[in-house]
Amino acid sequence: MHKTSTLARDAHRIVVKVGSSLVTNEGRGLDEAAIGEWCRQLTALVRGEAGARREVIMVSSGAIAEGMKRLGWSTRPGEVNELQAAAAVGQMGLAQMYETKLRELGMGSAQVLLTHADLADRERYLNARSTLLTLLHLGVVPVINENDTVVTDEIKFGDNDTLGALVTNLVEADLLVILTDQQGLYAADPRRHPDAAFIHEAQAGDPALEAMAGGAGSSIGRGGMITKILAARRAAGSGASTIIAWGRERDVLLRLARGEAIGTLLAAHTHKHQARKQWMMDHLQLRGSVTVDAGAAAKLRDAGKSLLPIGMVAVEGEFVRGDVIAVRDVGGHEIARGLANYASAEARLLCRKSSSEFERLLGYAAEPEMVHRDNLVLTHA
Repeated sequence: MHKTSTLARDAHRIVVKVGSSLVTNEGRGLDEAAIGEWCRQLTALVRGEAGARREVIMVSSGAIAEGMKRLGWSTRPGEVNELQAAAAVGQMGLAQMYETKLRELGMGSAQVLLTHADLADRERYLNARSTLLTLLHLGVVPVINENDTVVTDEIKFGDNDTLGALVTNLVEADLLVILTDQQGLYAADPRRHPDAAFIHEAQAGDPALEAMAGGAGSSIGRGGMITKILAARRAAGSGASTIIAWGRERDVLLRLARGEAIGTLLAAHTHKHQARKQWMMDHLQLRGSVTVDAGAAAKLRDAGKSLLPIGMVAVEGEFVRGDVIAVRDVGGHEIARGLANYASAEARLLCRKSSSEFERLLGYAAEPEMVHRDNLVLTHA
């Protein structure tokens, strides 16, 4: 079977990214029909109408472009404050359009605005991850955009291609689908070289791809094929493959989910679990550790369970939520590593305590686990 079809068919958690030119029909205003089509397909994926039920996240550009239209601006402004103003105006319409189209289909939706700082800060990263995973568990479709009203030019993602990749990494998605105004990746710009060869499959991160991609795309967005190539490379870091396809291809998302080969596949070189495990294993700057009793150690080793504070007997070092910490048995041997859900000061209060006591001890109720099994890797059996 074609590798593109296999990866898309087997993907359970999918991030879909659409660019400004598609969302706003080349800047003429929000394309209600196109957005309605994507929402119909997203809903069908969540409900399992194209095979297995999927979890889907939409990363949508278009706020600035829609704001420009509403403000009567024909060219993209250069000043950051004007871009932020356009985003603030346009975001209202963009969110309303997605909410309306999904609600018409009986599907819940949520608006999530992110900045680079949200994903660079360890604690905010975990908070964003927890929110998105909860929304997916509830069967809601999160619609994500860059928070253009507060970002500065130095920390912009770039037409949301990078944001799509970062969200893919954040939620450990299986697949990133970038919908664009091209059929996929060509060996040269097909608008200048009509005979350019189409790239059906390639390895994400292959340096030759960047030479093929060329520069920025339309005057509406800031992207272009180069940002999609770089996004695919970033997504591959967590083991996710990327498909670049034409956004107006009929039923493109459903056909991909059914196993049809569409667009260009940029395959990740490692499986997502292998990529995450390697990252944990290679993490040299451990801020601290927790020691667990024999029962907790056995559950980690033999049953692949999460680490609960009730099994912890000691906390060493000073760390914050989101740091990678070691998990040691009572003999001092490192048995696992993982992302801490609680800072060291809180962890010390939670040792030997059940989750029912967390709110009394901390003043708030949060995750029942010290380290969730999704964020934990065994280092010594």
